[in-house]
Amino acid sequence: MKIIITGGAGFIGSHVVRLFVTKYPEYQILNLDALTYAGNLENLRDVESAPNYRLVKGDITDQAFVDELFAREEPDAVIHLAAESHVDRSITDPLAFVKTNVLGTVHLLNAAKNLWKPLGYEGKVFYHVSTDEVYGSLDFGPEMFTEDTSYDPRSPYSASKAASDHFVRAWHHTYHMPIKLSNCSNNYGPNHFPEKLIPLAIHRIQHGEAIPVYGKGENVRDWLFVKDHATAIDAVFHKGTVGETYNIGGVNEWANLELIHLLCDTLDEKTGKEKGTSRQLIKFVTDRAGHDLRYAIDSSKIMNELGWKPSVTFEQGLGLTVDWYLENETWLNNVTSGAYQDYYQKQYAQR
Repeated sequence: MKIIITGGAGFIGSHVVRLFVTKYPEYQILNLDALTYAGNLENLRDVESAPNYRLVKGDITDQAFVDELFAREEPDAVIHLAAESHVDRSITDPLAFVKTNVLGTVHLLNAAKNLWKPLGYEGKVFYHVSTDEVYGSLDFGPEMFTEDTSYDPRSPYSASKAASDHFVRAWHHTYHMPIKLSNCSNNYGPNHFPEKLIPLAIHRIQHGEAIPVYGKGENVRDWLFVKDHATAIDAVFHKGTVGETYNIGGVNEWANLELIHLLCDTLDEKTGKEKGTSRQLIKFVTDRAGHDLRYAIDSSKIMNELGWKPSVTFEQGLGLTVDWYLENETWLNNVTSGAYQDYYQKQYAQR
């Protein structure tokens, strides 16, 4: 089997690539990545020389390139993770999210359809990886997102992902494309680009800089360890039903401020600081426009039907994550460029 994994040099994608390359040596894995700011080949140094792995640098927003790639490589499957994913950036530049997340997805769908439809789609699958943010926002309480929850995106990012989900399902119903789709909660773990909350906070704590927390830190997210997400993608790809959607969550709801407190205390303990030292760096900043209050994922479908479940609690996963960043400061410093420093200084400046 030859599989194109898009966005394979990114955070989640690199963990999926590593899992498939090492677990399935009989597969050929093509990592299609544009290598933008969030794509980092250092994430894959341990598998870059594997005989069943190959990097293809290219942009999914270029239809001619995508068509030529599919015609040349004749892949049997696509696992589509490539996306612009940072909500703050989507507010600043929504068009970039439309181009990559919507047009890029349609380009891939067209190329797959043109290659596979004449063959009757036998043994083919287009697996689209999406987000729980397409469902909108929940109030505090017992309600959770299920696979039947209506879409209600609130940011340019989530709107672009919702649109891409709809196009994937449309290709299934209109062209009989064999698709699978999953919507995941917030991922965390090793190799996370430091624009996201946890690696941003770790980097700032290590440098004695302010940790920005939106509003009062009351917003709640479900957190999923990235390696658990990779195993869930493996389960959906191999055992999931064509045409079905699977919600993937970590069964870990945390308010942002509670999370930052736990992260500060964990770093204090692991670096020998007095407990409470890092909490003094917390700075509340003006809340983000359209900031969803709460996300909560009901993962019972994938657990009951495919036998998947998270392997770690949030406390365990966070400890593993902190250990990785402490052991890989060079990686973190390399990806934290001067331009990015300017970006998050502007984005999180107190007002």
